[in-house]
Amino acid sequence: MKASLRRIWGLVYRHLCLYRRSWPRIVELAYWPTLELLIWGFTAQFVVHGQASVALKAGGALIGGVLLWEVALRAQMGVTISFLEEIWSRNLGHIFVSPLRPSELVAALLCVSVMRTMIGLAPAALLAVFLYAFNIFSLGLPLLLLLLNLMLMGWWMSLGVIALLFRYGASAEALAWTLAFGITPLACVFYPVAVLPGWLRPIAKIIPAEHIFSAMREILYINQINWAQFLWALGLNGIWMLAAIGIFSLQFRAARTSGALISIGE
Repeated sequence: MKASLRRIWGLVYRHLCLYRRSWPRIVELAYWPTLELLIWGFTAQFVVHGQASVALKAGGALIGGVLLWEVALRAQMGVTISFLEEIWSRNLGHIFVSPLRPSELVAALLCVSVMRTMIGLAPAALLAVFLYAFNIFSLGLPLLLLLLNLMLMGWWMSLGVIALLFRYGASAEALAWTLAFGITPLACVFYPVAVLPGWLRPIAKIIPAEHIFSAMREILYINQINWAQFLWALGLNGIWMLAAIGIFSLQFRAARTSGALISIGE
């Protein structure tokens, strides 16, 4: 019995060492319960305290929010998962000893991201029509602007995740699944920014998604296109994209110098 307990403790201790040396794993323990609480807590406040006329249209806004937010999520994960596939197959070193440039790799990953996003969302959009009588295409021309901004947002988030993979290696893989989901409460996907506590609102305002979904709700609620929100989203996406490209470039050069491009994922 004593020997059995010692063997059990040995395996438990092995996993404790993994958590001790990996802050992403520690954060992930409380990540999803806290995230779910924030998202649906703020959504409940919006529905309970919202105006009656707005509350009646909240169902369409919720479905539209789910569909459109998936664009950003799929765009981000389409890039990062494709990059992780190269790590998991031990192919990253082979890629970078070829004449392929980092910019060409990123361009290829973005193309894959577009394909994965469109293929993944088409069935959901059709089901929303048949099951909930909600047609996302009824948004008309602004839908293209919404999609463009959300794709851009997903892309700069993915470049940030890849930069962290260069920096921290396999221990940062969890960020590929959690980063975009983590900003959902501040993205104001299902409720307006006014629902957030006052100290959180300035933070939400620098996230393009807040302006994107605010524009979506105005179209659904009052059939009005707020071009200023689209411009704000596009400008913020441009700033975040430049920052992500800069961080990606720095971490790529550091990984190439240290040899991490060959050892990452080992």
